[in-house]
Formats: sequence, structure tokens, C-alpha cells
Amino acid sequence: MPLVNTKEMFKKAYEGGFAVGAFNVNNMEIIQGITEAAKELNAPLILQVSSGARKYANHTYLVKLVEAAVAETGLPIALHLDHGDSFELCKSCIDGGFTSVMIDGSHLDYEDNVALTKKVVEYAHQFNVTVEGELGQLAGIEDDVNVSEEDACFTDPAQVYDFVTRTGVDSLAIAIGTSHGAYKFKPGQKPQLRFDILEEVQRQLPGFPIVLHGASSVVPEFVEIINKYGGNMPNAIGIPEEMLRKAASMAVCKINIDSDLRLAMTAAIRKHFAEHPDHFDPRQYLADGRAAIKQMVAHKIVNVLGCDGKA
Repeated sequence: MPLVNTKEMFKKAYEGGFAVGAFNVNNMEIIQGITEAAKELNAPLILQVSSGARKYANHTYLVKLVEAAVAETGLPIALHLDHGDSFELCKSCIDGGFTSVMIDGSHLDYEDNVALTKKVVEYAHQFNVTVEGELGQLAGIEDDVNVSEEDACFTDPAQVYDFVTRTGVDSLAIAIGTSHGAYKFKPGQKPQLRFDILEEVQRQLPGFPIVLHGASSVVPEFVEIINKYGGNMPNAIGIPEEMLRKAASMAVCKINIDSDLRLAMTAAIRKHFAEHPDHFDPRQYLADGRAAIKQMVAHKIVNVLGCDGKA
């Protein structure tokens, strides 16, 4: 089975009231942990690569690793560019074998966002590559994304129909209260998603797939392990999983998960070295990291995304 784009999987997700997990990947062990969990649970997958990951691991290596995952699992897997910030970056990924790209023009004026997104769509659709656009800006820091709370803004539902119609995008990322990174909220601040915005977007765009970025739950178990073995993350608070599951039952067809993967792998490796300080073989501690990724992804597939058995 070759790599697929997101069109068919989003159609099934919308109709079935579940979401597909979009997991950020940076190396072989992360890809293996994610895909092993998905294979056991027969779940569709989006493996996504940021511009930072391309710089770190090299475009060609990442594409070949994802192609190996398809051969190994037989699952429908889309290879997606996360937060592409220019036409040139999106074009490079499309030309290099990606089946889906995101063009993030949310930092631009509305008309400039429309123009840039439309340009990417027109190029991508020639090659059967799906495109995700974005309206509204999420606060937080993750890889090359850095938006202050002052600059963050909720998506305006009044703009979504015009944006989707004029650009031709295949899915739309919206801002309803999620944020990038592990520190999503100030101490004492209650996590809350704006379901009223999501409901209005769904009314404006019936049947159209919506995307949530910055949707890691920052699982306390892994934060506690990191803190136990020398970390300092007392204020790491994520999005409650029941809120994400509710969003997945509505118009949200893609939920991005990155910080939770980083926390799981880091916690496992910190624990490994605390218990085995004399180990120096990367296969030993990376195997623990891979197992933690697998555990995390399996939990997300069943309890948050609801996409187990849907491949």
C-alpha cells in the first residue's frame, strides 16, 4: 500500500464521529512506537513532520522511514508537513513525496493568508496532495512556532466559509483554546475549549474536516517521572482528554499530538538512566523510549481519538 492523502480518512472520521491522530515524528524510534501501536489497534495514521524535524533528521531519511512503516504495517498512513510557513517549503515537501501539507498563513493579514493558501492548494492538487489551512492563532512554543498570548486569537467563524471557498483547502485548523507546548495554561487557569466556536464552524461548513493543533494532554504520569528524575515542570498542564474526545465526536477529524510524545520518551529515558547509570548502548535506552511512545499512542487512539478498528 502506498502513502495516502487525508481525503478519504477524514471523510470516514467525520461520518464516524472520531478523529485521526497526527503524530509528530523526528526519528526511527518515534515512528516505530507510533506505528506499532496503530497496527495492533488497526488505526489510520497521520505522521507529520515539522520544518524543524526536516532540518534535524533530513527530508529523505524521514520519507523513507515512513515508507518503511507503511510496508511494515499495511496501514493507511499520510505523510504530512506540519506548519509549513511558505509556498517554497510546501512545494519542496510535495515534490519530495509528502501526501499532505499544511500552509500556515495565520500570522498574515486575512487576504494575504487567502492568497498564500490558494497558491499552495493550486500546486498541491495537481499531485493529489491534500492541504490544511489555518485561521486564528494558537499561543505557545513548539519547534518553529512561537506565538505570545497577546498575539493569539480565536478563529472567527464568520470567516471560515469565505476562506475555505476561496482557497479550496481540504481541511482547516482553528483556534478554540488549545495551545502549543507543555505549558498551555497559567497556574490556576482552568483549561477550556470554545465549543461554541466549533459548533458555529460546523454549522458554517457542514461535513468539512476541522483540525486541532496544540492538543496534547500533558499526561501527568510522564511529567511526574521527569520531575522525579531531575526535571522541573510543575506547571505543565494540558487539555483534558474528555474535551478532546468531545471535539473528535463533532467536526474535528485530525488532532495533533507532539508534546505528549516528547514527554513520554524523555520520561522513559530519564528513568532508564536513573536505574541503569552504567548503560551506554543507545539501543537500551531508546528501546524504553520507543515502548513509552507506543504506550502513549495506544492510549490516545482508544481514549481520545476513538479511531481504533477504523483503518
